[in-house]
Amino acid sequence: MSESHFDEIADGYDESLPPHVIEHYLQKRADFIRDNVVAQSVLDVGCGTGALAARLAKEGYDVTGVDPSDGMLDMLRERAPGIRAVHGDGTQLPFGDDVFDLVLCVAVMHHVAEARAVRSTLSEMVRVARPGGRVLVWDHNPRNPYWHSLMARVPQDTGEERLIPEEEILDGLRDAGAEPRLTAQLGFVPDFVSPRLLPMAKRGERLVERTPGLRRLCAHNVILAVPG
Repeated sequence: MSESHFDEIADGYDESLPPHVIEHYLQKRADFIRDNVVAQSVLDVGCGTGALAARLAKEGYDVTGVDPSDGMLDMLRERAPGIRAVHGDGTQLPFGDDVFDLVLCVAVMHHVAEARAVRSTLSEMVRVARPGGRVLVWDHNPRNPYWHSLMARVPQDTGEERLIPEEEILDGLRDAGAEPRLTAQLGFVPDFVSPRLLPMAKRGERLVERTPGLRRLCAHNVILAVPG
């Protein structure tokens, strides 16, 4: 997808989902990182407007955000001036080898879409992570039946996206020299849940995440890998 498209929608990007739903998923991701990763330096690949980067910085991580859209990076700089915001493409990350304790991307791979570019991005994420660090990929789960409906309504999705199967991400990480240590399907709170019903939706989400078979339908594939 073109950088210019994200430049055009940058100002309204954070309004594409209800604030209470965005907050739920921001905290869910921050909690996952805190509970599963020991890290100080973090690279957020495809950081967008920096919502997650800012949350992690507030929790004490040294965060760098990289994105190909200058418009998105401008929003990050306004949100969190202390975060290093770098213009760059995931297929050719502008960093040296073995730099970051944690390299992550959230809801990015389905925008990368093309199989060769997905593989290159995964390889680059592994390259810039230090040996023994962590690489975290948190992306849309193609098994979830609601994605196509939601993606048809939000401005960031134009129809050029491709939902990436979990096995393709696992293979790409392994080929790049990283060993997957944790795989999970997480998230089941939809965008239409009202603030009043959010506590009930979160309880339902936890139940789905714990139920074999049913959890395969969760919103996101989450893969945590260790570079060699």
